[in-house]
Amino acid sequence: MELRIFTEPQQGATYDELLAVAQTAERLGYGAFFRSDHYLAMNAEGLPGPTDAWITLAGLARDTSTIRLGTLVTSATFRYPGPLAISVAQVDAMSSGRVEFGLGAGWFEEEHSAYGIPFPSLKERFDRLEDALAITTGLWETPVGEKFSYDGTHTRIVDSPALPKPFQQKIPVVIGGAGKKRTPALAARYASEFNVPFNSVEASETLFDRVRQACRDAHRDPAELTLSNALVLCCGRDEAEIARRAARIGREVDELRENGLAGTPEEVVEKIRTYANIGTQRIYLQILDLADLDHLELVAQEVLPEVRTL
Repeated sequence: MELRIFTEPQQGATYDELLAVAQTAERLGYGAFFRSDHYLAMNAEGLPGPTDAWITLAGLARDTSTIRLGTLVTSATFRYPGPLAISVAQVDAMSSGRVEFGLGAGWFEEEHSAYGIPFPSLKERFDRLEDALAITTGLWETPVGEKFSYDGTHTRIVDSPALPKPFQQKIPVVIGGAGKKRTPALAARYASEFNVPFNSVEASETLFDRVRQACRDAHRDPAELTLSNALVLCCGRDEAEIARRAARIGREVDELRENGLAGTPEEVVEKIRTYANIGTQRIYLQILDLADLDHLELVAQEVLPEVRTL
């Protein structure tokens, strides 16, 4: 079991605050630092305002040295696939090959309206996601000296030189969600990892089974696909510390215990074990209070050593 740190900077964070979390996570031995890709805060003022995901990751590529970096997830509505492929490849080169690329269809209509981004129908968003997956991976995988062309539903590429290339031979692609048909099919075709965000053990098991079947339908070994979950974290040494951390993020302790990873380190380890039992190999710990670096220290000291062998 690998534990990764997952942040939501649209809720209010500067680059320096994100850097402090990323460098702390790196020092403590977490597997990766991921961030959301959103432009509008949810139920918060979001001051001082949003930061761009890939500009942030470019900075972190130079300001960290070993931790892996990625998005959970970039929306296919935000950027044209060709320029997005260039940005991700460049950040991968800047980090010496530490980038992972999460991509989704997009869902938050209000942020599109707030920043003038078109928000088409669900079907079109998934069509655009499929185009974006084909184009980004196609551009990266085209051998140097050859051209890449693609005639998609909404995007056409003609004789692209398919440059620049990423540092890694193959950038890991993360696809997730609860879609019944297109999501697992796209994951089976393009993904290195399938992620279930903020869902129960029972629901996650159903979604994992669905994507495993999609792999078999695509004649792919399901074991090739890493399975992961994202869950909010609220860990404390005692009930008072747990309650304090819950209050800081505006949540109730009982609700967090039911729907997230909340409680003492021992409780958190046992909850992680239930996910490991259904095949989860990686958990993204959603950290909502970015100033509370002691939270990361506690989990690194008392949870991480206990779950590495799961």
